[in-house]
Amino acid sequence: MTEASDSPRKILLQLHLTPHRSLSRRAFRRIVWAAGAFSLTIATGTYLAGAWPVFGFMGLDVLLVYLALRASYRSAKVTEIVRLDERDLTVERRDGLGKGRRWSFQPAWLRVELAEPILPATPVVLRSHGQSLPIAAYLSPAERRHVADEIARALARWRQPGPLFD
Repeated sequence: MTEASDSPRKILLQLHLTPHRSLSRRAFRRIVWAAGAFSLTIATGTYLAGAWPVFGFMGLDVLLVYLALRASYRSAKVTEIVRLDERDLTVERRDGLGKGRRWSFQPAWLRVELAEPILPATPVVLRSHGQSLPIAAYLSPAERRHVADEIARALARWRQPGPLFD
């Protein structure tokens, strides 16, 4: 006799959420090279004019642009997987450094909230029993609305009496 926990769970909803980044690796290199060329041109002019300390600060600007773009790429590796099965709704989140975390909610009591108006950093919030979890804050307002609606529809279907998986 096998226990219910050993049997595979049937999935009602699975969403894989990732932030959108439009800057390709090639464009990344071009921007850093362009910033470097621009800074070198300005730094050389100021060096020849006698303001030699500016030369080092212009190199620092290029380094900061490079580090900011690298941080943007790392944040693009954030993923959230929202999965609703016959027993619970789970959210798995992995950050850009490979660290992961997992939350689990009982679907019968779960509420999906999205504040109106949807501002640029307003997340979709999952609430249950005093616990709340913001998700999808990096998506566009239309995408967040779609995610909230998808989760709410799946939860409504989960709560309906009768067979869950036809």
